[in-house]
Amino acid sequence: MKDKYDVVIIGAGVIGCSIARELSRFSLSVLVIDRESDIGEGTSKANSGIVHAGFDAKPGSLKALLNVRGSLMMDQISADLDVPFKRIGAMVLAFSEGDMPALERLKDSGDRNGVKGIRILGREEALSIESGLTDDVCAALYVPSSGIVCPFELTLAFAENAYRNGAEFSLSTEVTDIGKAADGSFVVSTTRGDVGAKVLVNAAGVYTDRIHNMISKPAFKITARKGEYMLMDKSAADIVSHTIFQPPTKMGKGVLVTPTVHGNLLVGPTAYDIEDKEDISTTRDGIGIVRQKSTRSIRDIPYRKVITSFSGLRATGDTGDFIIREDPETQGLVDVAGIESPGLSSAPAIGPYVCDIVTGILERMGEKPEAKPDFDPYRKGIPRLAGMSAGERQALIAENPDYGQIICRCEEISEGEILDAIRRPLGATTLDGIKRRVRAGMGRCQGGFCSPRAIDLLAQELGISRAEVRKNGVI
Repeated sequence: MKDKYDVVIIGAGVIGCSIARELSRFSLSVLVIDRESDIGEGTSKANSGIVHAGFDAKPGSLKALLNVRGSLMMDQISADLDVPFKRIGAMVLAFSEGDMPALERLKDSGDRNGVKGIRILGREEALSIESGLTDDVCAALYVPSSGIVCPFELTLAFAENAYRNGAEFSLSTEVTDIGKAADGSFVVSTTRGDVGAKVLVNAAGVYTDRIHNMISKPAFKITARKGEYMLMDKSAADIVSHTIFQPPTKMGKGVLVTPTVHGNLLVGPTAYDIEDKEDISTTRDGIGIVRQKSTRSIRDIPYRKVITSFSGLRATGDTGDFIIREDPETQGLVDVAGIESPGLSSAPAIGPYVCDIVTGILERMGEKPEAKPDFDPYRKGIPRLAGMSAGERQALIAENPDYGQIICRCEEISEGEILDAIRRPLGATTLDGIKRRVRAGMGRCQGGFCSPRAIDLLAQELGISRAEVRKNGVI
């Protein structure tokens, strides 16, 4: 790390990395700090992977504006950054006449927010689109523009592209205090020393309130809202072809059933507020609720094909909307807080939105951020052997024989892919880091076959012993 930067971003989740990418378009020194050992270790690693169209957000809210804008941007972003993304459409179900007013409200909200093609279907038309609906379903709100994305790869792609364009990252670096220097700039104290910043962007997820309170008066409260999920084997993927929602509640969008962009079936989440911002355990009761509620939407969900369960924490603010603003009490502090669902969908739009705020602050300080003439908006992901034709595989293996050695049989992941995951910018340093980048360990056996060899490769590439290789966390 240098002593001082134009902008320091606290938080390397999908929001912080999206902001870093946008700021890397300018001739600015940018540093992203995160206490974890990898990109996207917080909320960004454990969510539904849904690109919401924007029908649920309150018209006129920041959520509505950025959700709709971000969803529309996702096609270009995924193409530029080589991220798996599909527009599969979504349905919100009604189970009785009592649910119809909720569907009407959602349609009206979607229409007012500018969501295209949204309409209410009767039972028979809904069944013609999604044949596995239960007998309880009487109608559905159909949203053709909803989609699914890989949240890990989107976050990593933002980060890698920002890095390629000059942004710096300091991982395994925890912020311990924030103060002000004599010239009015920020002094960010970390476990790796102090760093200065003209502008400080607080994108620390469930910890944004704590980071804010280190330097300014309390202005908002963030509560961790826990959600538990079940993930099923790829052989269960044909159960649904759309994302299936139940009527939303005040706690969120409810339990959904959806295919993932990689061909699994995902069911969940629960939603309940907790005090412990570190609690990502799964519980028997929570998974039981997911199973019980999902059976109301879709018939014959093959629960015996569950290969893992997990939970994530949403950063729920007390304002009912995204909090994205320069703090009125502390000039130069930009809070990006309360980014719960639809935060992932909004990420492509939040980056430019915050970038405009930051560049405006710098201009007020007498700076004039200049656009880089050589900014490169593109990023190429790791080659995916499993998705290639026989001819493409042969050509890749001829170029690099490491791609001819399969390490993960469940997902058909080669040694070449794992080595690329470790060696590329901001590369993997843990087993979970490899898993998120190339899916080794995400298949039916959950790493039982491939983990020993992945450990060997990590030890070899990082220059450490096998005993020092970790599943996750700081090395």
